[in-house]
Amino acid sequence: MTDDESQARYAEGFSRLLPADERVRAVAKVRAGGGLTPAPPARPPAAPAAGRPSVLGVLLTVLSPNITFGRADSAVDWLFFGVGGRGEPDSRAAELHHAVTVATKGFGIRDLVLGVTDQRLLLGATAPVGLLSRSSADERAQADIELLGSVPRTRVTARFGRYRLNWKRLRLDFADGSWLSFHVPMAESGRPLREIAAALSAG
Repeated sequence: MTDDESQARYAEGFSRLLPADERVRAVAKVRAGGGLTPAPPARPPAAPAAGRPSVLGVLLTVLSPNITFGRADSAVDWLFFGVGGRGEPDSRAAELHHAVTVATKGFGIRDLVLGVTDQRLLLGATAPVGLLSRSSADERAQADIELLGSVPRTRVTARFGRYRLNWKRLRLDFADGSWLSFHVPMAESGRPLREIAAALSAG
């Protein structure tokens, strides 16, 4: 399975969700940017974590991300990855980041995919697959995309570049002042992210 074949299946998956007069211009498999992220949409208040993060909490959070220690998690996120997004709870960035969080915490492994059409920026997730799934199942999942959110092209701009440990990062700035970032691993090509940025900049 080549990268170009995967790209074509992602585009096919988005195209199935679009009206007849809307066309896909670019797609990219991405990971949500690391670091501090926008506040989640408003929910019933929870008990706040009191005090500063302890040295032990920060150390254990680094050694085992599955162990959480309140403020220590935020401290580690900021130290290693900086800021992955900003926005108020009712912002575009918060809305999209919450959708990503919900989609990726469910059963199975799902890939996040960004798409740009002649009208919108799209954020989707592929159908879930198992850890040891066959390549044929992976290919079907790539073309079976759930739309997590969309933003009119006129309400978003994009910048591609390096930020701390995210060497290939795409920052999306929304018209409400919020922003969100996505990246790909160092071993993967940054071309799809550059194509997303270019498609959003094109007339």
